[in-house]
Amino acid sequence: MIRPPVEVADIIRAAGLHFIERSREWITARHLKVLKAIERCRTEALGWHVDECTRCGYSGHSYNSCRNRHCPKCQANARRRWIEKRRKELLPIPYAHVVFTVPRLLAPLALQNKTLIYTLLLRLSAETLIEVARNPKHLGAEVGFFSVLHTWTQKMEHHPHVHCVVPAGGLSFDHRRWVSVNPRYRFFLPQKVLGLVFRGKLTEALEDAFAKRTIRFHGRLQHLSDSKAFHSFVRQMFRYDWVVHCKRPFGGPEYVLRYLGRYTHRVAISNHRLVSFADGEVTFRWRDRAHGNQEKPMTLKADEFLRRFLLHLLPKGFVRIRNFGYLANRRRAVLLPLCFQFLASVPETSTTQAQPEEAPSSGLWQCPQCGGPMIVIIRTNAPARFPRSPPGEPLIMQEA
Repeated sequence: MIRPPVEVADIIRAAGLHFIERSREWITARHLKVLKAIERCRTEALGWHVDECTRCGYSGHSYNSCRNRHCPKCQANARRRWIEKRRKELLPIPYAHVVFTVPRLLAPLALQNKTLIYTLLLRLSAETLIEVARNPKHLGAEVGFFSVLHTWTQKMEHHPHVHCVVPAGGLSFDHRRWVSVNPRYRFFLPQKVLGLVFRGKLTEALEDAFAKRTIRFHGRLQHLSDSKAFHSFVRQMFRYDWVVHCKRPFGGPEYVLRYLGRYTHRVAISNHRLVSFADGEVTFRWRDRAHGNQEKPMTLKADEFLRRFLLHLLPKGFVRIRNFGYLANRRRAVLLPLCFQFLASVPETSTTQAQPEEAPSSGLWQCPQCGGPMIVIIRTNAPARFPRSPPGEPLIMQEA
């Protein structure tokens, strides 16, 4: 892959220190940790490793990755590994793409309560799909799907929303047959109903969180701590139509695998969208959805670019890709084989599983000589920059 002319790491190295100094009022240790990880990723600061081809014996060395999930460089391999695991779960039927969005009015509150709001978005959007699909008026079956949380727009502004990829059909309630979808439908569930149900569930959950005092308010939102102000805030959400985007079911399993790569393991911006970094300004490409998906350039000051980038840090330990319905972890082993059985198909065997266990990176890093799988044979880590001092007498600070 051709290396982009500018990377997020380059911007951090050039403008990171000044940005941190000017952002002391709000920047946290987690922000600093992510910036440092991206800056050091695949440099000598993290050490290096030697890879060897299992076919022809070719070897080469590379710098270690930071493995931070917010790093633009480290997501490609993670995405490939995840997709390879999903390959054997894809049914031989069309899939549909559903996007649950919320009004921009909710974005500032979500920014101050990331764990709570993001969890509600993933859980309640899934409950909405499952509930509407179970209705005999619509599908009358159990659906299974996975959801991915995104928190950004093309301009890197904060806009939390959930992407769901759903097979076009479901299991009957008695688990004895597959319920197919009428191919004439643009989408097998009514968009308007999905939006109304989702809005009702989320506003009710917000009221419940306020009653239990699990929601916090800071800064400009401090006035919402008053019950009358908060209830008025929630009522404002009913003035908007909560849009649920539903796309027509698309291709089979192979197309789905390519499609998934656009939405899983993504960060706010990829290095390949960056155009230039000069005179303290960053220029990147973005797509204008309102005008025919046209690609346009946008220029931001380096400080504003980094501020927007850090808006999208996920809470520690937060899982942003989740499975629901018959694909839920505790149900998948029993119900997924039934789906394949009713569709007269067998799950596809992942190409990576045919490789020996000692080749953990097979299929991800290929030999430039013969295309065979490469494995790590030597790994070295960089020594600590600040080794622990030897034991001795403690220092006593003298009073001024």
